[in-house]
Parts: sequence; structure tokens; C-alpha cells
Amino acid sequence: MALPLNQILEGDCIEVLAKLPTASVDLIFADPPYNLQLQNELHRPNMTKVDAVNDAWDQFVSLQEYDEFTRRWLAACKRVLKPTGTIWVIGTYHNIFRVGAIMQDLGFWILNDVIWIKVNPMPNFRGVRFANAHETLIWASSGKHARYTFHHHAMKGFNDEKQMRSDWWILPLATGAERARDEQGRKAHSTQKPEALLYRVILSSSNPGDVVLDPFFGSGTTGVVAKRLHRHWIGIEQERAYITVAQRRIDATPVEPFDPAVFDVSDKARLAPRVAFATLVETGYLRPGQRLYLNKEPGRFATIKPDARLRTADGFEGSIHQAGSYYMNGAPCNGWEHWYIEEDGCLISLDTVRERYRREMGLSNE
Repeated sequence: MALPLNQILEGDCIEVLAKLPTASVDLIFADPPYNLQLQNELHRPNMTKVDAVNDAWDQFVSLQEYDEFTRRWLAACKRVLKPTGTIWVIGTYHNIFRVGAIMQDLGFWILNDVIWIKVNPMPNFRGVRFANAHETLIWASSGKHARYTFHHHAMKGFNDEKQMRSDWWILPLATGAERARDEQGRKAHSTQKPEALLYRVILSSSNPGDVVLDPFFGSGTTGVVAKRLHRHWIGIEQERAYITVAQRRIDATPVEPFDPAVFDVSDKARLAPRVAFATLVETGYLRPGQRLYLNKEPGRFATIKPDARLRTADGFEGSIHQAGSYYMNGAPCNGWEHWYIEEDGCLISLDTVRERYRREMGLSNE
């Protein structure tokens, strides 16, 4: 069957997933039932009732029943996921460890666990435990050696141009104008996720035009963000009330016209034509005998040899990557980013020199 793009499919996710083509989805975000195992109503110290998660869809007879349900929907997701695709699953301590073990049993390869830290969590009113101030996301590829999309440089834009960490301090919760409400003004879904969380997930691990699937669509946050970022989306939801709310949210989501130059956040350097270090030496962009400094540190330097190898101060010889790794006690080193030359009184990276060569030789992507 053709993929039902940009649609909410009503029904049990396991049954609906079975009808979708194999290897047809680029990214899956799953927010499954947490199996919170709540036995009684929760009340605050002032005796007001806590609006907790007590929906029927979050209730299971036993852990064994929950595990079987988890195994079935994850297996169904693995079948529709492309070999180059990835899956994100979010949960709490009630379920995420069981989910992670089952994912590994099914052959998913865990890439990261990401902690979504909440700045205003619900306190533990009885004071017998720590307040639960985070949820955990598991990010996994289709298998151990699978290739997958990850926009490493794009994520730096959300972290002061530094590598994005696995602890995410995302301030806005699904409150205020973002909170989906029913006709009576009550919150429409008990576990609605903030759009900022889905924005980071979808931007980091998919491309414009990719297909993003959410098997537990709920109030439709995945569809809202996918639409904004010009991804196709597929939602699966069995609750008619949630479908109505989700469709209304998505229909009301404004979208700017698609401009490939704007919405493409892939790393241009990785796509640029390859330029060997030796090419910069033989064309005069770098000179034999010229000194390089590792991470701008005067005490860790090397000299360019005529054969385009580097010779360190204590006599080690190797490529720009090997020489950098030598100084870093064997740690991997991208020499293009970590070696610097002095030019007009300033230190500039080899990557800057390489990009200058591309530009002047008409090889730049710009």
C-alpha cells in the first residue's frame, strides 16, 4: 500500500503498523503507555486532587503483560523502519528500563539515552522519595552497524555552538497556549509533550521530506512539529477524542514556504569535495617547515614535512590526525579542527585553510 502521509490512522498501533510497507519510515518517535501502576488517587498536602495519569490505556494487569505489549509494538516498528532510520522512545523509571532491554533483544542499537530535565516537576507530596524531575529518551538505530541521520552541527546551535549534551534542559512544558484542551477547557491529554522536545528530536535525526511516524500520536505534537519542519508525518491513535484534538492542532499550525537552502541543516563540510592535506602543501597553501599548534597551545606543536606528514617536537611522525592523537594520548583527533597555523599574527585552523582552497578553486558549496 502507499504510505498514508500526513494522516492520523485510527486504531491499535500494532494492527495499523502491520498494514504499512516494510522499511518505509525514516524516523519514529514513540511515547508509549508508562504503566505507572497507580493504585490510589493522589492528593496534595492541601487535599486538592492531583490530575495524574489514570487513563485506561496506561493500565496493565502485570509486568509480563506490559512486556508482551512492548515487544509487539517495537517489533512492528522495527519492520517499518528503514535500515537508515532511527527510533526515539520516551519513558519514566516505571517502564524505560524494560523498554530498553526489549529494544536490545529485538536488535535495535542504542545510540544515546537522553535525559529531559524538568525545571518545575511535581513534588513527591509524601516526602518518601526524590521528586521525579526527568524523563528518559532512548535513541536507537536499526542495528549495530547501521548508517543513520544525525545533524551534529545543527544541534550546536541549541548549545552555544558546543556539542549537544545528553541532558536536555528544555524549559517550556506543554502549558499555556500550547496545552491542548477539549471542548470543556480541560487538558485534552494527560502526558502531552512540549513542542520544543519534539523539535530537537526531529531536527537532529531527520531531513526535510522524511517520513516521521508516531505510533502513540495522542494530542499530535509530533505532527505539529514535523509539519513546521517540512517532514511528512504519520500518526496512529486509537482514542477518537485525541484524534479530534490532534487534527485541530495540526490544521492550525502555520508553515513557512519550503526553501531548501533554509531548511537544510546538514553539515556542509561533510558534503564538500574532499581535499587532502597533501594538496594544500603541494599547492603552497601550506609550506614545508611551517609550524602547527594543537588547539592553539604553544607547547604542543609539530612541523610540516615535505611529504605532508607532521613531525612533533619529540620526533613522532604521522598524518595530521595521527600526530594530534599522539599528543592526546591516543584519543581520536580530527586534525583539520585541532591543528592551527599562525597567519598575520592570528591562529587559524587547518579547516579554515582548506575551505579557503575550496573557495578559490571553485569547489565550495557556497
